[in-house]
Amino acid sequence: MPVTPAFAALHVLLFLILSIRTIRTRRSAQVALGNGADENLTRAARVHANFAEYAPFTLLVIWFAETLGTHVVIAIVLNLLLITGRVIHAWGVSQPNENFTWRVAGMSLTFLALMGAFIAICAAYLMG
Repeated sequence: MPVTPAFAALHVLLFLILSIRTIRTRRSAQVALGNGADENLTRAARVHANFAEYAPFTLLVIWFAETLGTHVVIAIVLNLLLITGRVIHAWGVSQPNENFTWRVAGMSLTFLALMGAFIAICAAYLMG
């Protein structure tokens, strides 16, 4: 049974949490559009947007690798890298006194998952 759909479901939960957080912050700041120069809203919106920019595409590429016959352990590792990276990035950027270590670590794990899926896809075509 493929593992990427199960991890995609976990990403749905994280996306919903980030969405609700952004909506609540927007209501609290009384800003309908944009960020209203509110730092908390800016952070919440960027965390949400960054997730939306990276998670779906990376999940899709991991899914492609999995459907091309990538070993299930590799698919699990790639998915774990992605979900861990997204959680670490979201937490790090959400902090008012941000420590860039968390942001960099989260993006690094995300990029590792993306690059790993790229390598898995290339390997599938080269070997198959």
